[in-house]
Amino acid sequence: MAKYMILIYEQEAPYAAMDAAGEQQVMEAHMRFYGQVGELGGTMVGGERLDSSATATSIRGDIVTDGPFAETKEVLGGYYIIEARDLDHALEIAKLCPALFGGVEVRPVFDMSG
Repeated sequence: MAKYMILIYEQEAPYAAMDAAGEQQVMEAHMRFYGQVGELGGTMVGGERLDSSATATSIRGDIVTDGPFAETKEVLGGYYIIEARDLDHALEIAKLCPALFGGVEVRPVFDMSG
C-alpha cells in the first residue's frame, strides 16, 4: 500500500463563527471519516488539525514574516495521511473527508525508502 496525504483547504471564517453544537458536528464528521477509511480497506496513518492561519509564520530565504505567505480565501486547515492501494483508492477515500467550507487535495507521499 502507498501513502497519500489528504490536505484540507477551507475558509476559516465560518469555523470562527460556529457555535459549540456546530463544532461537535464537525468533530463527529471527522471521527466518522476516520472509521470510513478502514471500512474502505485503507489505513489511517495520522492526521492533525492546524491552528488558524493567523498563527502562521512564513519563511522565504532569509525573510521571516508573520502570517501565511499568500492571502487566499481557503487555507490549509489540517491533513490526514492514509495508506491506500493506489491513487484511485485514495481518491475514493478522500471524497468522504469532511470539508464543509472548501475542499481537499490528495498527493502521494514520496517514497524515500530507496
